[in-house]
Amino acid sequence: MWGGGVTAALEEKPRPGRKPKISGEVEAKLIALACETVEEGTGRKGQARWTLRMLADRLVELGLVDTISHVAVMKRLKKTNSSPGKSRVGASHLKPARPS
Repeated sequence: MWGGGVTAALEEKPRPGRKPKISGEVEAKLIALACETVEEGTGRKGQARWTLRMLADRLVELGLVDTISHVAVMKRLKKTNSSPGKSRVGASHLKPARPS
């Protein structure tokens, strides 16, 4: 039978595997950063949107994580419905320009 009652049901139990690099606080800052315009001096000249690599680099620069890949950033943004390419604002993969 189940033991521990209501208290046991409400507490977090240890989970197997590695602890996620992006906590709730870091996730919130990542989303806020992705929604901002690219700062002067960041990225390429005239860069209008954040790339996933730029976001990953910025998280490290801010000291929010020791290291993180652009793939981890993409996966976290995808889980929050902040996926690249859904709108003109936020992070995006750079795509080659279509010929006119």
